[in-house]
Amino acid sequence: MTVAQSKKKFYITTTLPYVNAEPHIGHAVELVRADTVARFRKACGDEVFFNTGTDEHGLKIYQGAEKAGQTPEEYIKPHVQKFRDLIAALGIDSEIVHFTRTTDPHHVAAAQEFWRRCKANGDISLKQHKIKYCVGCELEKTDSELVDGHCPLHPNLKIEIIDEENYFFNFKKYKERLLELYSRSEQFVIPATRLVEIKTFIERGPEDFSISRLAAKMPWGVPVPDDPRHVMYVWFEALVSYISALGWPEDEKKFAEFWQEGTPVQYCGKDNLRQQAAIWQAMLMSAGLPTSHRIVIDGFVTAAGGVKMSKSLGNTVSPFDIVAEYGTDALRYFVLAELSPFEDSPFTPELFKTVYNAKLANGLGNLVNRVMKMATTNDVALSQEELANNEFSHSDTALIDAVVHAGLHNYASDFEKFSLQDVCSAIWELIRMDDEMIQNKKPFALIKTDPEQARSVIVILLRHLLRIGKILEPIMPETAAKIQGLVRENRMPVTPLFLRKE
Repeated sequence: MTVAQSKKKFYITTTLPYVNAEPHIGHAVELVRADTVARFRKACGDEVFFNTGTDEHGLKIYQGAEKAGQTPEEYIKPHVQKFRDLIAALGIDSEIVHFTRTTDPHHVAAAQEFWRRCKANGDISLKQHKIKYCVGCELEKTDSELVDGHCPLHPNLKIEIIDEENYFFNFKKYKERLLELYSRSEQFVIPATRLVEIKTFIERGPEDFSISRLAAKMPWGVPVPDDPRHVMYVWFEALVSYISALGWPEDEKKFAEFWQEGTPVQYCGKDNLRQQAAIWQAMLMSAGLPTSHRIVIDGFVTAAGGVKMSKSLGNTVSPFDIVAEYGTDALRYFVLAELSPFEDSPFTPELFKTVYNAKLANGLGNLVNRVMKMATTNDVALSQEELANNEFSHSDTALIDAVVHAGLHNYASDFEKFSLQDVCSAIWELIRMDDEMIQNKKPFALIKTDPEQARSVIVILLRHLLRIGKILEPIMPETAAKIQGLVRENRMPVTPLFLRKE
């Protein structure tokens, strides 16, 4: 396994969630995965910029504010704070994360400049149209996409009819350029099944789409340049946040380094496939800007019975509740190790507790407690020389050195493929092997009959534990630091790392 150690610019962004309700576990999934990839790239020596934030315009928010008897600004304020709080609750790396709000003056100005460039390229024009519209998706729906007259993703919401004059984006114009983009890289959309899906959609022929709303009906949005009668359609202006976060258009150097010359990666859910992999790419082409590098598509987090978990259906799980009971790293572990990185996966409190007990309390936690108890009870510790040789202290190679010593040859390549579940499986195989070593070698009993041999086994286990602690840094940063601290200081944890939940 080889990983380039030269300093590179790495940019990763999540979608910006709507702030019409509190965060749910689906938001946590996207944040944790993007943060884990960002931490890995940072550990490899890259300069990382991680963008997330909140999408604060659109009909959903305007209607929510009206229903609450508030202004949109008043309505979104506590919700925005909740999403800021979520970043801390999930242990997101505060040194590299950037929080973008689509109501920020800079973003508003960037969205308007983006509009001007697309219009100057002949891709924006006024048209009369009548559509069926799902407020939950903030998207137009065709009859073929509806089930019994309702959006299948938001069956409890009424489909609205919009009949008005709007500005349209010339999406048809970019059919061939989009297909060429998809053909240039098999990794442009991950997983491959989603790339096939978006290629098929574009091959059928994209239709021009509305990118404005009448301000008289829905004033909560970014004003269209030179036409105060309209505000920008939320999807059009919100996508610009991916580059406005980098200081575009004013900060040309930063934008060039992270977007144009770097390898920008976008995380999103499968219901965002068309917007991210087709609409946004066509918009970038229209504005004369480089397209994205990678788009990683998550599956849905489902509730009991395989039903999609969403705010509008009222079947969500609060990540704050999970963290309060089990801790940040327990939630991070479940997201990364137990949920499929690309397909739908279930999340229920009962399943979470089962996994927590089996993999954390009785797995990693038990291994740490057993090894450190044998070490401290029998006065066995790594020497200063051994610690120096296993400390992996060089900042640009530390993680990879630990990975190489542990024999995890696919660790880096799995990160490059965003196969985070495979990364975790390999680490837990190391944990299983150390448990097996304890069972086979029985150093706790051997210490009475062959102390020297027992001590050598315990030393090996301590070395392995130190490496596991290092390798876990992108995945479970708090736990990783605790494990390394225990080994280096040769002490038992004050309390077990993970307490079994009865």
